Amino acid sequence: MSAPTTPGTALPASASPATTASPMAAATAPARPGRGGLLDWRIRFAILSVVWGFSFLLIKVGTEAYAPFQVALGRVLFGALALLTVLLVRREPLPRGLRTWGHLSVAALLLNTAPFSLFAYAELSIPSSLAGICNATSPLWGMALSLVALSEDRPTRRRFAGLGLGFLGVLTVLGAWQGFSGVDAKGTAFALLASLCYPIGWIYVRRTLAGTPGSPVALTGGQLMVSTLQLALVSALFTSTPSSFPLWPTLSVIALGALGTGMALQMQYGLVTEVGPTTAQMVTYFIPVIATTAGVLVLGEQLHWNTPVGAAIVLAGAALTQTRTGARKPA
Repeated sequence: MSAPTTPGTALPASASPATTASPMAAATAPARPGRGGLLDWRIRFAILSVVWGFSFLLIKVGTEAYAPFQVALGRVLFGALALLTVLLVRREPLPRGLRTWGHLSVAALLLNTAPFSLFAYAELSIPSSLAGICNATSPLWGMALSLVALSEDRPTRRRFAGLGLGFLGVLTVLGAWQGFSGVDAKGTAFALLASLCYPIGWIYVRRTLAGTPGSPVALTGGQLMVSTLQLALVSALFTSTPSSFPLWPTLSVIALGALGTGMALQMQYGLVTEVGPTTAQMVTYFIPVIATTAGVLVLGEQLHWNTPVGAAIVLAGAALTQTRTGARKPA
């Protein structure tokens, strides 16, 4: 649900790994003006923001009829089907090699199976708007982890300030000055842990799958296939088969996978190619705004003053963590 990256390339360590299916989009691909789709890139950018912003609402509706593991399973299943259809049309093969599939299995666990399940469990007890704001902390976690795990990513005063500002925003959203009253601690912890999974997974992808042959679609499709198997096993062990398939929760899960994973990733790949990764990943900052708006207007969730104020502080801090003091010379 944030801007994705690909194992064949490398993002700046502070870049947001994605609230969406995986960090498999070509995040450092050079922009190629004039190679966009039928719609202007700004329109596609807006559509992408809306699709990913509404993902949290769709999760909330899906959990009304299905167990969290089942919502996550449907999400990766329909996402995988969408990407496999694209591969079939393009006649592109899936990744090859046991080593590649082994790394994709770990990536699927960190970037799909775990966070998708955690967000679904979180939204059993917290509003979808809060889950969307928690997702926006991924760049903050990513910056903090990259300082430890990626030796080439050097800290700066500005980025440290952004990290502190971002987590101040989290405390504002949660109402720390009033003892976090009215906030479900367990659900919020699940959502924050889900957002932490993304940068951990991205660092793993960067260290193990960088330069792996194959298109982003093929690698992401393979990853979602593995995640589908993982969640099918977990669902079989810990949940019972649904006795009915209510219309709106079922459509929500299908849309969450086919649109929020399949179509959205394709649109993201096109944006990265056309306008570059820096502009394309700005979609990350619109997601919590749309998630909050959708939760309030569609689901009738309550909105207190500290939620939008805290969200703005979180996004400002995340933006600071991604700034660079100067361009690096190519290796």
